[in-house]
Amino acid sequence: MRIGTILGDRYELIEKIGEGGMAEVYKAKCHKLNRFDAVKILKKEFASDLEVVEKFKREATAVANLSDNNIVNVLDVGTQDGVNYIVMEYVKGKTLKDLIREQGEIPYKKAVEYGIQITKALDCAHRNNIVHRDVKPQNILVTEDNIIKVTDFGIAKLTDSSTITNTNKILGSAHYFSPEQAKGNYVDYRTDIYSLGIVLYEMVTGKLPFDADSPVSVALKHIQEQPVPPIELNPSIPQSFNSLILKSIEKEPVKRYQSSKELINDLVKIEKDEKVQITSNNDEDQFTRVMTPIKEEDLKQNLRKNKAEEKRKQEEEEEEDYDDYYEDDKPSSGGKKKKYLIFSLIGILIVALGVISAAIMFKPNTAAKDQVKVPKIVGMTQEDAKKMLDSMGLKMEIVETKVSDKPEGTILECFPKEGETIEKDKEVRVVVSGGESKIKVPNLLQDYDVKAAEKILNTFDLVLGKQDEEYSDTVKKGNIIRQNPGVDTEVKKGDAIDIVVSKGEKSKFAKVPNLYGRSESDAKNQLESSKLSLGNVKTEQKTTNNKDDLNKNNTVIAQSLETGALVKEESAVNITIVVYTYEEPKPQLIDVPPLSGRTVGEARSILSDKGLTLDTGGFGDDFIIKGYSPNGQVVKGSTIKITSATKPNGGGENNGGDNNGNGTGDGR
Repeated sequence: MRIGTILGDRYELIEKIGEGGMAEVYKAKCHKLNRFDAVKILKKEFASDLEVVEKFKREATAVANLSDNNIVNVLDVGTQDGVNYIVMEYVKGKTLKDLIREQGEIPYKKAVEYGIQITKALDCAHRNNIVHRDVKPQNILVTEDNIIKVTDFGIAKLTDSSTITNTNKILGSAHYFSPEQAKGNYVDYRTDIYSLGIVLYEMVTGKLPFDADSPVSVALKHIQEQPVPPIELNPSIPQSFNSLILKSIEKEPVKRYQSSKELINDLVKIEKDEKVQITSNNDEDQFTRVMTPIKEEDLKQNLRKNKAEEKRKQEEEEEEDYDDYYEDDKPSSGGKKKKYLIFSLIGILIVALGVISAAIMFKPNTAAKDQVKVPKIVGMTQEDAKKMLDSMGLKMEIVETKVSDKPEGTILECFPKEGETIEKDKEVRVVVSGGESKIKVPNLLQDYDVKAAEKILNTFDLVLGKQDEEYSDTVKKGNIIRQNPGVDTEVKKGDAIDIVVSKGEKSKFAKVPNLYGRSESDAKNQLESSKLSLGNVKTEQKTTNNKDDLNKNNTVIAQSLETGALVKEESAVNITIVVYTYEEPKPQLIDVPPLSGRTVGEARSILSDKGLTLDTGGFGDDFIIKGYSPNGQVVKGSTIKITSATKPNGGGENNGGDNNGNGTGDGR
C-alpha cells in the first residue's frame, strides 16, 4: 500500500511496521480521534481467495468484542477498493520472537510469567468461543512494561462455525501448528494449547522442537516424532515446567490440557512452587466413552474363547508333565501319585466346565422377554421422545447438546440406534439440538454511522432493522445513540438489529438584542438574558474635538450579529467598544481671493462665501477696490479690510474715509 493512503475516510497510513505471511501492518493516524492505530491489510494475493477473505473479516470482527488486557484490541474492520483491513490498538514494544532472538533463552520464571498472560488472553478468546489457530511468538507483543498483548486473530475460528475437515487449505504456521491442524482435522481450544506449548518450549530453550527444510516436513514431524524434552536442552528449568510443556504438546488432544483454565492453574502453581507435581492425561480409562452395548452373543463368544484358552493351557501343562515324567529315570512312587492326582483334577475341571457351558448355551433365554427394540426417536422433541421411551420401560439420558439448524430440543442421535435391542430399564443415550448458534450482538455505539453499522452487522450475519431518529446533545449527528437488542445479547443468524440515529442537537433560537451604546457589562447581561453569550470584545481607539463624544467612551459601536436576527441559543455575539481621545480643533486657513478691481459689494459677497467678513473702510458698495489687507491665507472668520478704493466713473482715488463712505482725496 502507498504511504499516505486514507482508509475508511479516517485512517492515514504513516509507515509500514511489520509483515507476515498473509498481511502487512502499518502505523496509521486516525483523523477522527487524533491518535495512532495499527492497520493490518490482507495481502493482494489473498484478495481473490473468498475463504481467506471471509475468515479475515468475519472472525476478526468477532474478536472486536473481546475485552482483555492481554489481547490487542480490534477497533474496526473494513474493505475499500478491494483492500481488506483490520484496525487494531497500536502497541509500542517488541514481538516475543524478537526477544527470543535477542536473548536466546528466556529465564524460566519470566517464561512462566509470560505464559500466564498469554494463556489468560487465550482463555478470554476460548470463553467467547474463538480459537486463535495461529499462536506463535510473532503474534505476541511485549510492551515496554512487560505486558503481553496477543494479536493477529485474523484466521481465528468460531467454534460454532464449520470445521475444516477435508479442506485443501491448512491455515497456520508450520512450526507451531498442532498435529490435527497438520492433518486438516477438526480443531478446538486444545489446538491453541499445543501451539502455546511450542512457544513455551522455544522460550526456555531458544530452539523449536521440530524443524526441517520444508513446511511439509515440519508438519510430518509434528504428527510422527517426539520432541527432545526441554530440560535436556536447558537443565536450569524445573521438572514441573518441563512436564507442563510436554503435556501441552502431546500428539493426541485428549492427553493435553483440556482447557486454558487448567493450564493457567498449573502455571500459577509452578510460579509459586517449582517443585509442584504436574500430572499427565495418559490414563485413557478415565474418559467417558460411547460403546456398543454388550450382548448375550458377546458373552457366549467370550466364554468359548476362554474355554479354548483353558484347553490350550491344559494341553501344554500335560505335555510338560509327560516330558518331565519320562526324563526322570527313577521316579518315586510319590511322584507318580502326584501326577495321577493332577490328571484327575484336570479331568474333573474339564467335565465341570463342559457342564457349565452347556447349561449356559442351552438354557432357555428368559432375559429375551425383557428386551425391547429402540424405537425411532431421532427427529422427535425431547419431551415426546422421553414419553415414548418411558412407555417402553426405557430411560433417556442426554449426553450432549449440539448446535444445529433443527429446533431446540430436537433429538439428533441416539445410542443404541433405532432397531437395536436393549434391556428394559436401561438408558438410551441421546444427542439433543441446542438450536442455531447464538451470535453476540456487536457494539454499534463506538462512533459508528449507519453505513458502518450495516457493514459490521453483515459480517456477523445479522441485518439492520428499524431506524429511528432522535435529537442528542452528546452524540454526533448521523451516529448511533441506541441499539436493540443491546451489546452482547445473544441472537440468531439473520436477526435484525434496530437502531436509533442522532439528529444532532435540537436547535432553540433566540433574538439578538440591540447592544449599541451599551457598556461591555450591560451588553453581557443583555445577551445572557436573551440566552446568548458574549464573544470576542474588540476595542477601537478614536480621537475627537467634540467634547460631547467623551460621554460615549467604552460603549458598543458595533456587533457581529444584526439586531433582531434569530440565531441558535448560546450563540456568541462579538462586540466593538469605542474609546475617544479629545483634541483641540485646529484653525481652518482660507486663501483670501483677489479683490482688486472688484466693487466693494462684489467683494463682500465673495468673502461671505469663504466664511470671511469685509471691513469696507467707509467705501460705498460701488467703489472699486485698489488695496486690502491681509493677503494670502487667513483663519476662517477673519475680517479683510479695504485700504484704498476709487470712485466709479473715473473719480479720484480715495485712501480711506469715514464710516459714512465720504472719501477724501483729490479726485482724478
